Amino acid sequence: MYFRDYDSGGFYDEMFESDGEPRTEARLLVQTIESLSEGELAVRQRAAERLLLHSGITFNVYSESQGTERIFPFDLIPRIVQAREWQRLEAGLRQRITALNKFIDDVYHDQKILSDGVVPREVVTSAQCLREQCLGINPPRGIWCHITGTDLVRDRDGQIYVLEDNLRVPSGVSYVLENRRIVKRTFPQLFSGMSIRPVDDYPSQLLAMLESLATQADDRPMVVLLTAGIYNSAYYEHSFLAHQMGVPLVEGRDLVVRDGRVWMRTTKGLERVDVIYRRIDDDFLDPACFREDSLLGVPGIMDVYRAGGVALANAPGNGVADDKVVYAYVPEIIKYYLGEEAIIPNVPTYLCWRDADRHHVVNNLDKLVVKAANESGGYGMLVGPHANQAQREEFKRRIEANPRNYIAQPTLGLSRVPTMVGGDRAEGRHVDLRPYILYGEKMFVLPGGLTRVALVKGSLVVNSSQGGGSKDTWVLSDSEPSQVQSQEQIV
Repeated sequence: MYFRDYDSGGFYDEMFESDGEPRTEARLLVQTIESLSEGELAVRQRAAERLLLHSGITFNVYSESQGTERIFPFDLIPRIVQAREWQRLEAGLRQRITALNKFIDDVYHDQKILSDGVVPREVVTSAQCLREQCLGINPPRGIWCHITGTDLVRDRDGQIYVLEDNLRVPSGVSYVLENRRIVKRTFPQLFSGMSIRPVDDYPSQLLAMLESLATQADDRPMVVLLTAGIYNSAYYEHSFLAHQMGVPLVEGRDLVVRDGRVWMRTTKGLERVDVIYRRIDDDFLDPACFREDSLLGVPGIMDVYRAGGVALANAPGNGVADDKVVYAYVPEIIKYYLGEEAIIPNVPTYLCWRDADRHHVVNNLDKLVVKAANESGGYGMLVGPHANQAQREEFKRRIEANPRNYIAQPTLGLSRVPTMVGGDRAEGRHVDLRPYILYGEKMFVLPGGLTRVALVKGSLVVNSSQGGGSKDTWVLSDSEPSQVQSQEQIV
């Protein structure tokens, strides 16, 4: 009933084969949904939305004349990932983060990869997120990228690519945890019949990783989460994660530097801080080091960090590795530091600072996706096939004026997942996947991650600020269902 006349539209579908039959891993889910009476799935969808509303799961949109707070859109039909496929993806993510961390450390120390010409020196020195203030810094355990959200996409032929790396202040993991909670309450019987890997240990894994960074704590380290405040687009997530970890949520005005340490103001006086999970950008972290007009950061905190008096996650300066031009060199970076081929390939990428590439891009804007090197959230991007001539001409001018700031990629046919439409049927909508990787004493990859879905029919833009929503992501396990469920109880 709900999947009657379902059409994959020629795209790879995560739930159905090309002949319309459910994929093996999705059969029980499809059968369960099809067994519901007419309108019941819509009732469950509305119930899920009420749970989101009551939980206050929101985000802020700044593209409008005034910031607008919205409920994060959610679709009840989950995405399923096979156990074997996830094993390969997890291995590829571990490989990528290991190499990127080595690259960042090299950039801020010996710069061997630049001297050897593997990555052009001018690409790195012109990167907007290169921080000269971080040269020579040795972060705890030599780790720069503690929390990463890596965006993956699947093309029409089934190949999964890394679309981009998010190393600075990646967001969205709170929606992963809340989506799972809501779906378990909506379809509890499925969790007893399928081996779905748990995600609810992420806060404890995050806290353990942060605590492992402390260098001078005599007992259990004091960890705090530093937020820009209630007007930040991800403030809900900041407060959610702080609550889940049981750590203080602080703003810059709550912290002070004294005697070579960072202290938190409390009603009982100053309390030493050992680790700061910062959710503000480098520019605003320390007005004595970066932007002097910042009212969000802590004056002098970079001096304490450089001296080893406090740990910061993520490390300032690591954004040099998620510049979209540097992204194009990640396969070479992996080969250089690890001696391995990239397990998960990049999307083929044109670099507009190269004359030949730029000539190809400006003459084929109707076929390509163009991205600014340091923009995010779907901004600073042109989807050529969906743009009009005036938009393409504007991007041509931007590229010619600042070629270093732009890359271009083929327009991928992103895979699709059935998504509720009108309450009584499902239609395919394009999706991506953002797994989250924690790197401290050890590396932890959250099974699945955030599946973002383009809710607008035909759209390829999945960002929430651009009309996208999310789905729960089920990574299947080779274990028996009872073994998996013992780790994550049904609500």
